Amino acid sequence: MSLPNLSQRSRPASTATTATSYRLPDRKELGYQPFEYWKGPKRVLPQPIKKPNSTGTVTKIEEIRLPNSSGYTSRSTAQQHQSDVVHTYPIEKVRPDTSLHPALAGSTNMGWEQAHNANGGQAGPTPFQVRDANGRVEFMSEPPSYDNQELPPRSNMSRYVGVQPWYRRKRTWVISAVVIVIAIIVAVVAGVLVSKANRYPDYTKLNYSIQDTYSGENFFDQFDYFTGFDPAQGFVHYVPKEQAQQLNLTHATANSAVMKVDTSVGPGSTPDASTGRFSVRVSSKKQYNSGLFIFDIKHTPFGCGTWPALWLVDENEWPKSGEIDIMEAVNKADKGNQMTLHTTDNCEMSVKRKMTGSVLQKDCFNETNSNAGCGVQGSDASYGANYNTAGGGIMAMEWRNEGIRMWQFGRSSIPADITSKKPDPSTWGIAAADFPNTDCDMGTHFRNQSIIANIDLCGQLTNAVYAESGCPSNCTDFVANNPEAFKDAFWEFGAFDVYKAS
Repeated sequence: MSLPNLSQRSRPASTATTATSYRLPDRKELGYQPFEYWKGPKRVLPQPIKKPNSTGTVTKIEEIRLPNSSGYTSRSTAQQHQSDVVHTYPIEKVRPDTSLHPALAGSTNMGWEQAHNANGGQAGPTPFQVRDANGRVEFMSEPPSYDNQELPPRSNMSRYVGVQPWYRRKRTWVISAVVIVIAIIVAVVAGVLVSKANRYPDYTKLNYSIQDTYSGENFFDQFDYFTGFDPAQGFVHYVPKEQAQQLNLTHATANSAVMKVDTSVGPGSTPDASTGRFSVRVSSKKQYNSGLFIFDIKHTPFGCGTWPALWLVDENEWPKSGEIDIMEAVNKADKGNQMTLHTTDNCEMSVKRKMTGSVLQKDCFNETNSNAGCGVQGSDASYGANYNTAGGGIMAMEWRNEGIRMWQFGRSSIPADITSKKPDPSTWGIAAADFPNTDCDMGTHFRNQSIIANIDLCGQLTNAVYAESGCPSNCTDFVANNPEAFKDAFWEFGAFDVYKAS
């Protein structure tokens, strides 16, 4: 048969009567082993198949050599045997199948066409050369071609497409691991935030029994009178018990207790109110760490320049021991009652809450928002003139480990269990203000609280909103020169009942 791509060097006519035939060696004979493709083909001498020619004789093979990319492995055979012709035939590049290493199974291009060896020659399978001495060289078969081979199924080829070297795979693993870790962290954080947002304390029913009652003519005997200038920078002089009674600023009957601002001192009085007006601040002698507090409120103070409050605090440990504002308003008090907590750090109300009031602030920390605290605003009728006209009502505050809740009941809608002194907050419905313990530990932030009632004048809060309240002049001038403006600036209480859980 004819030999494609034979060397163009001439060959003298041979007198031999026989020819040796060769078959193209397969990959195993050339030295390929599984997973050794990266080493390149081994130089393995092809094994000739000696086929008798027409005369029945066999020609002896004198030499078979493999050249390297730059020429013969030893000195030129053509120089050794000038009378012989060397035939060169390249080994056909065989398409890999799925039995090879995965990196070869999916590709029909071995990359030999673009690769070059160290000497500048084209890399790839090393061709073999055969020199015969006695006759024509023949091959058993034509070299295999791509067109004659059946491609492996695409499904098999695709299994190993894109296989990366080990160092790239390792980097991919590291990146994948980092991505997975980040995803897990994000999922955990999101889960915690969602869980926290949906978490709500279990206000299981508690049975309460009476602990203390403040009422009747002896109402103020259970309180201490604060004296001196106001810690909240108010324009006021808090007077002791004797002076308060003398000026009729505090008095009590069997059904109510009243405390108010002085209305007798004017601009021509001696002394006058140029340094502040007389008023009262009282605090209970007893302190509390939890409980259910029921306050019967018949009248709330209001008027330009006023800052009244009913609250709980440890006066010697503020803000460490916290502050609970149950009723509070300023000036005309036409925006309703404000219920607020003031604490040290780590007490926030950015959590699930159940209440009818409107949120003012969510951070209870006293050093944020100018000590505004985490306040809740009641309706316009929950404090001031409208509240008083309706006869007042009941303010209830439950303080327990699960949180602090406050309810406000009008005079005509007081629950029967409160009237019968068997209160059950679990039957009162949604609170006006809700401060759950979700993100605020109640035992840490609130303790040793006394009940305090006072009527401040001007001061930090009142001054901050005085200009927008519709009140005349400035706060201190108005307070000093208008005693008649404070005729509605008084508290009237029915009774205070304090219950403990049993």
